[in-house]
Amino acid sequence: MGFGGVGDGGWRGHALLVAGDAAVRRGAVLVAPGVNVAALAMVPVDALLGCGVPADMVCLEGVRDPNTVLARLRVAAGAGGPLFVYVSGRLTADRRGRRLYVALAGTTAGSVRYTSLPWEWLVGELRSRSAGPATVVVDLVADKAAWPLVEEHGTLPGLEGLAGVEAFGAVRGPGAQPGDGAADGVSGYTRQWIEQLRRAPVRPSNVDLHVLAAGSAGLEPGTLVVPSARELHMRSSAGPSHPRPDPAPGLDRAPDLTPDFVFASASVPASGPAAVVVPRPVPASAPGSLSGLGAAPGAGSVSVMVGEVEGDPRARLHALAVGGRHGEADALARAWERDVVERRGRVSAEAVQCAEIRADLARLAGDFVAATRLWTGAGQARLEWQAVDAAEVRDAAVGALYCWTQVRDPVRALEVGPELVGLLKVLPLSDPDHLRLAERRLEALRTATRTGVLPP
Repeated sequence: MGFGGVGDGGWRGHALLVAGDAAVRRGAVLVAPGVNVAALAMVPVDALLGCGVPADMVCLEGVRDPNTVLARLRVAAGAGGPLFVYVSGRLTADRRGRRLYVALAGTTAGSVRYTSLPWEWLVGELRSRSAGPATVVVDLVADKAAWPLVEEHGTLPGLEGLAGVEAFGAVRGPGAQPGDGAADGVSGYTRQWIEQLRRAPVRPSNVDLHVLAAGSAGLEPGTLVVPSARELHMRSSAGPSHPRPDPAPGLDRAPDLTPDFVFASASVPASGPAAVVVPRPVPASAPGSLSGLGAAPGAGSVSVMVGEVEGDPRARLHALAVGGRHGEADALARAWERDVVERRGRVSAEAVQCAEIRADLARLAGDFVAATRLWTGAGQARLEWQAVDAAEVRDAAVGALYCWTQVRDPVRALEVGPELVGLLKVLPLSDPDHLRLAERRLEALRTATRTGVLPP
């Protein structure tokens, strides 16, 4: 599909998906860019862009000439509408180790300067944009030649200072292990972008997509995550700096604390008896969300001294989670919670916030059973001093329900389902079907357990 509407003065969006050369070590594929691009191309382009304007998508795979990629970049960057650029593959460097390149098909160590896309070309084309927001997402593996440059910069050079450009991604090092992706070969970070876009009834912000993807992808320690937790913290303190296009109906970002739901299937078709409701993840501004990075009201009163971490450790917890160090994050969060409970009591607002943050950490680590249990407990604790229609109580229930729908093991789902349904029964829900369908799933799980015929 080619670009259209360029130069006609219309507001038209563009998505450019670039598959570079695969990263292979000892015969094992570390990143399969063609597979990543093919999977991402199945996502509607308006979902990638985050708005409903007319849009085109171009996928480049197997390209050997960097000038061909440059030409596509130039056309896309020259358009006035929103732009989404995705690059996956192997990041390399010239023999002198001074310039970064995205290796293209057929690139060898001796042909980098002639058969690879110079990183500065990508940055230069984005810098030349005069109008329209741009989103850049990368899923790369840096080889031995490129990794020292990546470590030196601590980020992907050039992208951080571009006006109107949001850049996100993960760059794994030369010691990356195979198995980051699923059996179909899609790498973890890209898969999580796709899953979140498909699963959320209302499109999350790019920052939320990145945080969810990086936290759920199982990235190895040492992976460069862009932006880092520190950068996100600075951005949240300074406020939004990137203009976004006006969203189309049905694709606008969810306002904070809005309980939106969709129907989805856990283990049988959605028309069957175990159809469940899937809420969106807990809002980023909720007290227990790590995405808020300490922005919750009253967060300054929650502090702890654990090792070298003093004060509110949410930024540190977020950094550990995004870096895939889930065990360390959980240990720190537990220590924080113990300290707060000793000083404030188990059902204090501060202690409940700690439990909610542990729930969010469990969700990011993929432990949806623990996340369900923690969110449910937080909702029950909040009912000790808050009304049943309080926003914080509702968000705890939403977080618990979302995580419960992600539990695929019927036995484990049955362990945490009854308390969750009990919590939902005492809350005023915007749609009575939500409780009814949750009860149907719970009953279906009980029946399956009694009969011994468990869903796959």
